[in-house]
Amino acid sequence: MALNAAQHRGLVWAALALSAGLLLWLLAPVLTPFVVAAVLAYVLHPAVEALAARRVPRILAVIAVELLAIAALLALLLLIVPIISNELPLLREQVPLLADSVNQRLTPWLAQFGIVVSLDSASIKAFATKLLDANLEDWIATALSSARIGGSLLLAFIGNAFLMPVVLFYLLMDWPNLVARLHSFIPPRLRDGVQGFLDECDAVLGQYLRGQLMVMGVLALYYSSALALAGFDLAFPVGVFTGLAVFIPYLGFSLGLALALLAGALQFASWYGVVAVAVVYGIGQVGESLFLTPRLVGERIGLNPLAVIFALLAFGHLLGFIGVLIALPVSALILVALRRARAAYLGSRLFLG
Repeated sequence: MALNAAQHRGLVWAALALSAGLLLWLLAPVLTPFVVAAVLAYVLHPAVEALAARRVPRILAVIAVELLAIAALLALLLLIVPIISNELPLLREQVPLLADSVNQRLTPWLAQFGIVVSLDSASIKAFATKLLDANLEDWIATALSSARIGGSLLLAFIGNAFLMPVVLFYLLMDWPNLVARLHSFIPPRLRDGVQGFLDECDAVLGQYLRGQLMVMGVLALYYSSALALAGFDLAFPVGVFTGLAVFIPYLGFSLGLALALLAGALQFASWYGVVAVAVVYGIGQVGESLFLTPRLVGERIGLNPLAVIFALLAFGHLLGFIGVLIALPVSALILVALRRARAAYLGSRLFLG
């Protein structure tokens, strides 16, 4: 059976899409730094364009914006430094005490079930002292030893860490020309419709980013204040880190929770620290999941709270952690496509009869 022109075009586009998807799947490990850099370029290019519009040389604008982005990322990571520097001495002191507590309380209870456990407190104290008193040279030697064991993974990480800023620089430098070249590949008869769709997607994604920044700010303020009221010495770095790290769903919250639990256990050396962290972080997680994200993010991109919760669960089930990370922005783009499909259907002969 012969195909008409529309069917032939549809098959060609389907074949091109399938080929592109297969190529992306095969080259996924190589493309990862380029995809991450492209996402960062999309987020940062408005700042570059704003500086360029003020007659700042483009290369200076790109360098300034990229350096500010790197500084912000390093500042987030450096929040962990005071936490570690304060907790390591406490950890060195508490580990032997914890071993003694286990011997005194847990060992007799386990013995009732025929389980014999006895911890050598002296050996544990010696090991903890040696590990936590290690100087910089010892840490470097350990890192180099680990690098020899898992060298390929470490080299890949270091390579990507250096490659992404370079790729980001060239993408930001050539962003207008790159967009124009991609636009030229769109068939002329489809350009108006595609451009309108892309403009709407861009507006929705902008609303998503602004809403996400609001959620991060509110949570950073909440966790810092709540931990301070609970008497935590490291309330500010732990709270701010947790609030800003929630941009990475689950992983950021889990890391902040682990740091807070460690800080509470070492500072208070009692169940109070654990209970206080459980209450503060439990309230924060419930508020973020059921109120902040649905209201500040979902409503800004046109998704109601139930749709936000469903999107997070569905994408997480299908794609795991990556699915949770992309759930809301991808849902926003799908929503734009569904709006246009609905408008086309309501104006079609199929609907109008």
